[in-house]
Amino acid sequence: MKSITQAKIKKGTYVLLRADLNVPLDTGKVRDDFRISKIIPTLEYLQKKGARTIVISHLGEKGETLTPVAKHLAKKIKGVKFVPAIFGEEVLIAREKMVAGDILILENLRTDIGEKSNDSLFAKTLAGMAEIFVSDAFSASHRKHASIVGIPKYLPSYAGLQLFEEIKHLSKILKPRHPFVFILGGAKISTKLPLLKSYKDKADTLFVGGAVANDFFLARGFEVGTSLVDDTVVPKNILSAKSLFIPIDIITDSHQVKLSEKVGKRDRILDAGPATVAVMTEKIKKAKLVLMNGPLGDYEHGFAGGTEALLKAMVASSAITIVGGGDSVATVQKMKLEKKLTFVSTGGGAMLEYLAKGTLPGIQALKK
Repeated sequence: MKSITQAKIKKGTYVLLRADLNVPLDTGKVRDDFRISKIIPTLEYLQKKGARTIVISHLGEKGETLTPVAKHLAKKIKGVKFVPAIFGEEVLIAREKMVAGDILILENLRTDIGEKSNDSLFAKTLAGMAEIFVSDAFSASHRKHASIVGIPKYLPSYAGLQLFEEIKHLSKILKPRHPFVFILGGAKISTKLPLLKSYKDKADTLFVGGAVANDFFLARGFEVGTSLVDDTVVPKNILSAKSLFIPIDIITDSHQVKLSEKVGKRDRILDAGPATVAVMTEKIKKAKLVLMNGPLGDYEHGFAGGTEALLKAMVASSAITIVGGGDSVATVQKMKLEKKLTFVSTGGGAMLEYLAKGTLPGIQALKK
């Protein structure tokens, strides 16, 4: 896989850039621009080279317009224009009018069925707009969609600056330094099983928190009351792993601290308890590598104490510290810790799959 820095980009070169502008919106405005901010370095690099950059991305599942995202990006960097179409006369005219340094954003790729179906004609037509393809959409690179795996078949292809950073840092997890502490939270164990299977023997401490831990409580015969569960059977080899650590105490919806085996039928588990946080803080202090993916509690409803405490411990440690997953990243941003951690990933599902498999379809496509 070649970096964008290895591409021969001259003044006026048309570059097709696959970004991930799939960001949350609130009443037509961008609510969280973390992924948008991460594409800026690549856009600025292309502008300095004098490229004419055509940006493509998806947004949501229902064909929402990229208009508010384009407006937001235009406030961050000069030369941005938006066309509410993917193909057609309007796009061709806008493309012809581009000068060196211009950035043209096209409409949501998922408004065309060819994107998700990985239609070869759709990919080839997109490729026809440019001379070079750059993928900087790590967080979408686990999708076998036309703009991810199709376009590289028709153009010289390179990894953007953020994508390269993602691989650089996440590859450290594949062959971790020890002691290695893996903090895995979030809501659904079914999406985390591949990681649990891969890292039960690689991690020195595999801490399972969040709603994922509820399935482990059930597997150990504990009561979970009205807590969220995924009804997924926890494999015995994971449940018996020496590295596994699950909360020894929890916080309920009534803000009570209880031992994990003392939860009542009317209780709802919403965060890890102080004793659990204390044990994990000590483990983080001794670690050389710490990875967090997913929060320990229902942070949206005021149960962020466990997550925040462990993030503070990570910042205070001398370890390599990496955080990923939308909810975890939101907490990092709220606490303004991004620059104090070693790396914060843009990937959610893509990060999980990369760590489990060591590669992604979008990465493989760039190597061909």
